[in-house]
Amino acid sequence: MLVVDDNKVIRQLIRVNLELEGIEVVTAADGAECLDVVHQVRPDVVTLDVVMPRLDGLRTAARLRSDPRTRDLPLAIVSACTQHEVESGLDVGVDAFLAKPFEPAELVRLVRQLIERRHAAHPVEEDSDDVFGRVLGAGETERAGRTGG
Repeated sequence: MLVVDDNKVIRQLIRVNLELEGIEVVTAADGAECLDVVHQVRPDVVTLDVVMPRLDGLRTAARLRSDPRTRDLPLAIVSACTQHEVESGLDVGVDAFLAKPFEPAELVRLVRQLIERRHAAHPVEEDSDDVFGRVLGAGETERAGRTGG
């Protein structure tokens, strides 16, 4: 998976929490770097911060959606989003949102859910290493950060 955030501490926090769960993580510092790296890495999921230099998360998401190679790639915004940003994200095709600050367990659950959805829609034939156990919330769409429970 590819984690895109201009804050090095946040990138490392996300990386460590996902790697502890056995998820391989590559990071990028902004949307422009994401667009350079995404075709080399071919991640199962991309998380994007909204406010970043050079190319913000929403414009990055729009570019990923407009490219046939990344059109179906699950995208999650991990950011302190305003309602306008959430609506803009939905307009460009973002799959999920997680509000900062977040609980590490929420992040892991969201990423696993998106990975499972991706593998269900596009089974991987080469190095398929599905170690993620059960499908979490299959059929649901995670569109908001915290849910009251």
